Amino acid sequence: QVQLVESGGGLVQAGGSLRLSCAASGRTFSSYPVAWFRQAPGKERECVAAIRWSGGNTYYADSVKGRFTISTDNAKNTVYLQMNSLKPEDTGVYYCAARTGLAITIATPTYDYWGQGTQVTVSS
Repeated sequence: QVQLVESGGGLVQAGGSLRLSCAASGRTFSSYPVAWFRQAPGKERECVAAIRWSGGNTYYADSVKGRFTISTDNAKNTVYLQMNSLKPEDTGVYYCAARTGLAITIATPTYDYWGQGTQVTVSS
């Protein structure tokens, strides 16, 4: 059974940083894509960053480019999201997701596995 477990969320002031972690177990995702989504209150879930598990091409939403960095550690089967210069609009529940297709996608239905989410709150 595949499990994705996020950690690292919390409360931070605007301009601060957080690093989210997502530990995967149950299978090896090899070169499959993995992504971070976020869902703000009253809004749809959106993809903020994506990468192949083995590294390489990345995707970032325009709203986080230059501030967020997605990375993977294959030895630890963990994907990270380093978030710098945080803004109040970054507040939301952040989810780790993985898919068994080959292409990096940003559409929620294309991801097969999801974590339970971790809350990020950025105060102004």
